[in-house]
Amino acid sequence: MNTLDRQTALEQAARKRIKDSHALDGDPGRLVHFYRGWASSYDLDVGRDGYCGPMIVAELTGAVQTAYLAGQRAAIAILDAGCGTGLVGVELERLGFRLIDGFDLSEEMADKARKTRVYRDVRGDVDLNGPLSDHTSASYDITVCCGVFTLGHVRPDALRELARVTRPNGFVIVSTRKSYAETASFEDEVRRLEDAGTLMPAQRLNDGRYVAEEDAHYWVFQVPKKASARTEEQPG
Repeated sequence: MNTLDRQTALEQAARKRIKDSHALDGDPGRLVHFYRGWASSYDLDVGRDGYCGPMIVAELTGAVQTAYLAGQRAAIAILDAGCGTGLVGVELERLGFRLIDGFDLSEEMADKARKTRVYRDVRGDVDLNGPLSDHTSASYDITVCCGVFTLGHVRPDALRELARVTRPNGFVIVSTRKSYAETASFEDEVRRLEDAGTLMPAQRLNDGRYVAEEDAHYWVFQVPKKASARTEEQPG
């Protein structure tokens, strides 16, 4: 096999693993098992597929901080929800952010993130489809979530927990694959949370670059004053 054929084969294998990850129906057991086997090659696979979501989410975070949050970037507390191997954290650190926490459902992926040494704390075995019981309300200035609101992974209603752990007047920044946004009723959930005063849409980038085969939407939400308290009062 020549070099070009080998590169094509590697790209096809990477895209197959990415596609397979979208067929896991959000089942924690299946997701944990899948990512346990994928963690070692994940960064190479998504790199071959042109994955630029982490860079865009980090750049949006930098723009939001500059425009709306006083103080130095090194003092801004950020939660990287579903941090995976730490791709977003690395980009945030490059931009001057230093107080970055992360969590992921997969302990193997979380361990990769720890090894980047850009996080203050990283926790594994945390399911964003459930309550984030180890994370107190209003803890973070900005919460980011990249590559998680995608087919087979996290439900749109996880936005409520992301809002809860973000301080009033703070921001939640997420990416959604176009196919996910269209099939998972993500916008319906956004409208529900907006009507409840839990999250207020501040900006949206439609059809932005994401991976080679598909674009994504990038969302910036602001948490209104006292939204975290109201969110806690809602039944789970």
